[in-house]
Amino acid sequence: MIQVTFLGTSAAVPTVERNVAALMVQRAGESLLFDCGEGTQRQMMRYGTGFLVNDVFLTHYHADHTLGIPGLLRGMAMQARTEPLRIYGPRNAEAQIGPLVALGMDRPKFLVEIIELAPGDVLARGDYDLVVGAAAHRGECLAYALVEHERLGRFDPEHARALGIPEGPLWGKLHKGEAVPDATGRMVSSSELVGPPRRGLKVVYTGDTVPCDSIRTLARGADLLIHEATFGEDERERALETRHSTARDAAMVARDAGVKQLCLTHISARYSREAPELITAARAVFPATKVAKDGMVVEVGYDGEE
Repeated sequence: MIQVTFLGTSAAVPTVERNVAALMVQRAGESLLFDCGEGTQRQMMRYGTGFLVNDVFLTHYHADHTLGIPGLLRGMAMQARTEPLRIYGPRNAEAQIGPLVALGMDRPKFLVEIIELAPGDVLARGDYDLVVGAAAHRGECLAYALVEHERLGRFDPEHARALGIPEGPLWGKLHKGEAVPDATGRMVSSSELVGPPRRGLKVVYTGDTVPCDSIRTLARGADLLIHEATFGEDERERALETRHSTARDAAMVARDAGVKQLCLTHISARYSREAPELITAARAVFPATKVAKDGMVVEVGYDGEE
């Protein structure tokens, strides 16, 4: 299960109902923060994600995606953090966010590492990869895909018991592909008791972008695509001018990439919290669409599995 909490869903400036960009992704005890707009630490308290962030990933360096860094670091220090924190971003990361880190760390209590990424980079992280893609906004912008590795096939415990194979280490060997003896001494192959490998989950976050082929490629087959949708069709010219997407644009990317679910975020302040004009335009193209709201939690799991 991957849990996604929308900490900030507004574009450019906060509103009464929406804070600026921040997204928490939690999986297997690990918390990854994507973008860190002003006030993110308060949103983390408000929506119960906690401050135990393992890494921060920035899509780009515009203020509405980064000004929360000093406050976040101060909050972590007040919580007596000692573990290092890694902050990833596009080129020129040290020049762009080094001053923000310094502002938040006037009394350093833990190490902050600033690491540059580029499209095409893949961070191997145990049983999943974090794949870096290119977004198309103003300046260099990144998009991210959390891609789980292929999982082991489903084990059939009832069949194993019927063959007289006791629960314990032998079951583990079977699940790993090894043959083991049954009650009669016959060697039982793993394929008799373990189904075919199963795909992992995939979650994609675009950051700010116009529709582009690199995002379509990165999002191919995703279980969840989180795509910016700053404007509606009434502001298409404005979207082109500022290098943002409309809700319909995002829906077309989701459709073309064959994703399962689309969440729209980075909503202009001109739209209400429910943004009916955005959801109507998007669902006309891609029905499995939601408009994200601050505090909304989306759980991404395996179809038909416990």
